Amino acid sequence: MTLTAPSLIDMQEATYVVDGKTVLSGITLRTDARRIGVVGRNGSGKTTFARMLAGLVAPDSGTVRIAGVDVARDRKAALECVGILFQNPDHQIIFPTVEEEIAFGLTQLGRAQVEVQQAVTAMLARFDKKHWAKVAIHQLSQGQRQLVCLMSVLAMAPRVIVLDEPFAGLDIPTTRQLARLLQGLDVTLVLITHDPAILRGYDQVLWIDGGQIVNSGEAAPVLAAFDREMMQLGDGDDLSDLAG
Repeated sequence: MTLTAPSLIDMQEATYVVDGKTVLSGITLRTDARRIGVVGRNGSGKTTFARMLAGLVAPDSGTVRIAGVDVARDRKAALECVGILFQNPDHQIIFPTVEEEIAFGLTQLGRAQVEVQQAVTAMLARFDKKHWAKVAIHQLSQGQRQLVCLMSVLAMAPRVIVLDEPFAGLDIPTTRQLARLLQGLDVTLVLITHDPAILRGYDQVLWIDGGQIVNSGEAAPVLAAFDREMMQLGDGDDLSDLAG
């Protein structure tokens, strides 16, 4: 009998309810894809999906595992399996200086102070930002703060990084620079975005609507179907369709 190896990302019938409203329903996803995109309208459940995948919210039923770890119930183990980059870096940043922010996650993992400092220095050097160590984060631009958040996540060496609209509010050059940086990372990425063009060439794309995965597969056909649906809605006469 041949046993099938578990997938890196394994969500089984995950459902999440808030105040009696079902936000996500029966989400099932088993994948080892390296580049995964997620599209959907506002209010479709994308951000909740991102937070659930990162273990920040626990499903009311079903399971969410990354590399075999139940990310909502084993938070310490989850820190080494999955990290998340929020849309707004100010919702993620806790500490006043760059080096303190990068050090926080490593400290949470129980690393010795000497090891933490070495890892922080190495991460800053990796991105040619050693001169940022003592810089006050509030002095940085939004794109620079987003880079600090990314360095903080990468320092913990997770298997998966979830990115919730990481390009929101960034100008075109910064968006292109960040996209190129992300594409070069040797880690599994799950990218939630409003811009389907960013996902061209991704290994797998999920289309979430009404809290469910309504389409999943190779990027080209899923994005083509999503584009057609969005165009039809945009060309319609009923403005209530645009409320999402």
